[in-house]
Amino acid sequence: MELSTSFERVIPAPVRERYELREVRNASAILATTNPDPFADVIRVLDSFRLSTADIIEPGGQKSTVAARLDRTFRELGWREGRHDTKITSLLTVMPYAAAGEKAARVVQTEVLNEGYKVDNVKDRVALDVEWHAKDGNLDRDVAAYRALYDAGIIDAGIIVTRSFQPIRDLSIRLGRPDGFGTTTTTTLEKLEPRLTRGDGGGCPILAVAITDRCYEP
Repeated sequence: MELSTSFERVIPAPVRERYELREVRNASAILATTNPDPFADVIRVLDSFRLSTADIIEPGGQKSTVAARLDRTFRELGWREGRHDTKITSLLTVMPYAAAGEKAARVVQTEVLNEGYKVDNVKDRVALDVEWHAKDGNLDRDVAAYRALYDAGIIDAGIIVTRSFQPIRDLSIRLGRPDGFGTTTTTTLEKLEPRLTRGDGGGCPILAVAITDRCYEP
């Protein structure tokens, strides 16, 4: 699947200059048109976000300071964590067999509950996850969740905020943390892009936003 570039038209230049952006199915243009208020929130958060020295040199816990700070900012703008579960009800009508003395049809009902993945932030018809420095398997989970939500008609597009590997790696070395951000099995744009181009998201428009060293302020 080819990448699209509608973000060049709808995302302001100051934001584009500080982040690496990738998208499929013209996600940015679709977001700006179908969900203008949530999209404005995203632009506002990206425009105001800055990396600090502590974000780079201090090891993160279960939820890194960067992801926690971004999630908190979205919460303040009305976004909430969400999970979409699917319940499928099947009705089998067994017809009567007169020769066996049966007179009425019999209905067998079966229910199957499929528990969905949690999404870090949802607002209106947009889903957004922050994957700063997590296991790269999270990207499979996020993209699969967006695909399922889109196919079910719940969202119009998904957004993943992650980081660009080499710029953040180089920044960590400059700041005195040579062992930081060196692993290649964590969430980065370089890990996400192949999942987008091979079509893992199905028909769902997805925008990827990668934090770079250009977001850093001492």
